[in-house]
Amino acid sequence: MAQSSQSADYQILGCALEVHKALGPGLLESAYKECLFYKLQKSGLLVEKEKPMPLVFEDVKLECGYQIDLLVANSIVLELKSVEALNDVHLAQILTYMRLGHFKLGLLINFNVTRLKEGIKRVIL
Repeated sequence: MAQSSQSADYQILGCALEVHKALGPGLLESAYKECLFYKLQKSGLLVEKEKPMPLVFEDVKLECGYQIDLLVANSIVLELKSVEALNDVHLAQILTYMRLGHFKLGLLINFNVTRLKEGIKRVIL
């Protein structure tokens, strides 16, 4: 199914809102990841969970244990959090994944908020 990034972006946000509405804040990141993974698959999007992200250093591909929480449509990085507040380290993390994988769009989503809208940061390279 070929879809534009913008269309997939809206679909992702819709699924994330449904998950947050059903579960609310206060759960572990892993619970939100599993539920969002399920909703995205159910909506027909191609989604990979905990996709390994190797680091290339001096032309050597190193498996350092980096993993993208969810990768949608082979192009949109989702980094999920359940923290009191997003900070610069969280932003640096998603930017690193995006650079390593040459992805242009990322969504940093913190589910530990009263209104999910306040926990979403759209990242574009």
